[in-house]
Formats: sequence, structure tokens, C-alpha cells
Amino acid sequence: MRFLKLPRSLRQLSNHVLAIALGVLLTVCTLQVLPSQAEPAPPVTVDTSQLTVQRQSSATGAIGSSSFVTAAVNRVGTAVVRIDTERTITRRVDPFSEDPFFRRFFGDGFSQQMPPSEQLRGLGSGFIIDKSGLVMTNAHVVDKADKVTVRLKDGRTFEGKVQGIDEVTDLAVVKINAGNDLPVAPLGSSSNVQVGDWAIAVGNPLGFDNTVTLGIVSTLKRSSAQVGISDKRLDFIQTDAAINPGNSGGPLLNGQGEVIGINTAIRPDAMGIGFAIPIDKAKAIAAQLQRDGKVAHPYLGVQMLTLTPDLAKENNADPNSPIQIPEINGVFVMRVVPNSPAASAGIRRGDVILQVDGKAITSAEQLQNFVEDSRLGQVLQVKVQRGEQIQQLSIRTAELQNASS
Repeated sequence: MRFLKLPRSLRQLSNHVLAIALGVLLTVCTLQVLPSQAEPAPPVTVDTSQLTVQRQSSATGAIGSSSFVTAAVNRVGTAVVRIDTERTITRRVDPFSEDPFFRRFFGDGFSQQMPPSEQLRGLGSGFIIDKSGLVMTNAHVVDKADKVTVRLKDGRTFEGKVQGIDEVTDLAVVKINAGNDLPVAPLGSSSNVQVGDWAIAVGNPLGFDNTVTLGIVSTLKRSSAQVGISDKRLDFIQTDAAINPGNSGGPLLNGQGEVIGINTAIRPDAMGIGFAIPIDKAKAIAAQLQRDGKVAHPYLGVQMLTLTPDLAKENNADPNSPIQIPEINGVFVMRVVPNSPAASAGIRRGDVILQVDGKAITSAEQLQNFVEDSRLGQVLQVKVQRGEQIQQLSIRTAELQNASS
């Protein structure tokens, strides 16, 4: 059979048509195969419970890391109070101001410039430690106050009665009569506090009620001598949480909202440094103040200085030094209080205390703590070096009557 030979142009046209037809056919097949284009995708089952749990866990972690302060403050905040005090100072009237001859030259207004009495107002903080209405605060907040007013966070005010003051530890207990259903601040333990722990100060600084500041515990057992208040017997918690006048007596909290200290604004020149009385010390003092109204502190009656060999060498190298000091570790007696236990026992200025009851004493703070922990009337065996000689003396402690001596 013989086929007709098509012209070349016709053959090219037929090839193009065939190519187009094949392209259309392939396109249609592809559209039928692709599920995204040909038909709805089959439903995919997803376990959303896992996704929900993960979201909640993430959110909870974020909240917990940023608002533990809120939880801590909410736990104790209603138990923190504001304490307002009033004190009237009466001045002696100068007899010259009432003399007609005197007033003739200086005028009648001179005597009116100095009123015979003046009312001083104070502000501090405190916190409720018992449902019956016991409030803990600083002694310097309520000392010598004629009137004490305690204001709760909910706005209620009550007249406060000072049950006891201890100037040596700067602690006081105030009682209010507000029923037996008051909020109570949870007390923690200062013995568990470590440097670097969170520290939250709550109070009324500068009259700004219900103020919270946050920091960390900077150091522990900062002695009152190091702080610059030699008339106190305390080892403070030091913090960088802001503590200002008005914070005094308020609580210092840990991250769990437990009271670990009592804020004490005692250094007006302190910038970014605050101090708090450890709560373990405050608990013991509060119990005695509630029971007896005061705290008896034993004392020896010496003004002392921590002595080191380097300090002694520096003193001995000075040609104008009035005394040569043994180049040893101990406590140097700078002054003996007249009629004190130390004076009665024969302690002299210039003595170096080496031991008490057989225990080596190397710092003034250590000796002070040793005496504070002793009993009233307890006889202490004190070993001292006097010049080149060693003396063994017996000192019977007595009750401290004035914190400054």
C-alpha cells in the first residue's frame, strides 16, 4: 500500500497539534492526582492536650519568674501597719523674755518666737505577729511617744499601747485592741538566710504607704559596731533593698513571703544599703518584752577595740604613743567604766583580753556576743595580758542600765 506524502508544512502543523494535545492530557491527569487541587485534604487528628499543656507550662514559668514578689507581698501585706506617733516637748520659759525691761529692747515678738511647748510627729512601720493585736516595730519608732496610732492597710486605726521597749536591740512591742481576727505576718527563720537570697522590704518610707522595694541579701552578721552604732548589740542582715525613714519597724521578707528581719533605717548617709534585725533575735526579744516589759542585758563595763599585731605595731612605731601595746591578737581595753563589774574585778586601761572561760577572744564583737549570751550575775573567768604579764581575773556580770555605757 502506498501512502501519500504530505507536504512539509502540513507535517509540522500536525506535530504541533499532537504536542498540544499531549500537554492538555498531562495537565488534566496532574490535576486529578494532586489532592490540594482535586479534592479537600483528609482531616488530620492532632492531640491538642499536649499543645495546651505546653502553653500553660510556658506561661506559668513566665509568671512565676516575674511575680514571686507579688505572691510574697500578698501573703503578708495586710499584716503590715503604719505607726504614727506624737510627742510633746516642753521648754523652759526664759525669765528674761517676760521681763518688761528686756522686752522693751527686743520687742514683744521675741518671746513668741520660741513657744513653751512643741508637738513632734513621727512615722514608722510595723507588722502584726499575733491575732490578739501584738505589733512588732523598732524601739526608736515609739520611744518616748505620748500617743501611738496604728493604721491597718484597710484604713482602720487603733490606739496603740507600748508593752515594752528594748533600746539595746532597738525592738518594741505595741498592743492594739481590734478583736481576735487580725491578719498575722508569717515569721520565717533568719538562720536559713544566705547571701544572695531575695530581700523584699515592705513599709511606709517617707510617708508613702504600702511601698515595696526589692533587692538581695548583701551580707550577714554585719555588727552594730561596723555599722557605727556602738550602743547596740546586734548583728544585722545587710540588704540593697531600699530602706528609708518610715520603713523602720517594717518587715524584710524572703521570696516565700516570710519575715526574715525587721527593717531599721539607722544610717541616713547610707546609699543603697539597708539593715534589718534578724527575726530569730526579734522573736526572743518580743517574748521577753511581752512578758516583762523590758530585757535585762549583762555587761562588763569596758570600751574595747579589736587588736591585731599590725595595729599594735603601728601604734608602737609612733613616738608620741602614750602606751606600748603587745603585738598579739585580742581585745584592747580602751576605757573602764567607773563602778562597773570590770572596774570591780581589776580590769585596767591598756589590758588585752585574750580568753573568756577558756575560749580565745580575737575581736570586740566576739567578746560582746559572749557577754550578751551569758546570765546576769554569772562569773566569767577572763584572761588578760598586762604588759609582759598574764593575769587571770574573775568578773561577775551585772545588768546594763544605760545602753551607751
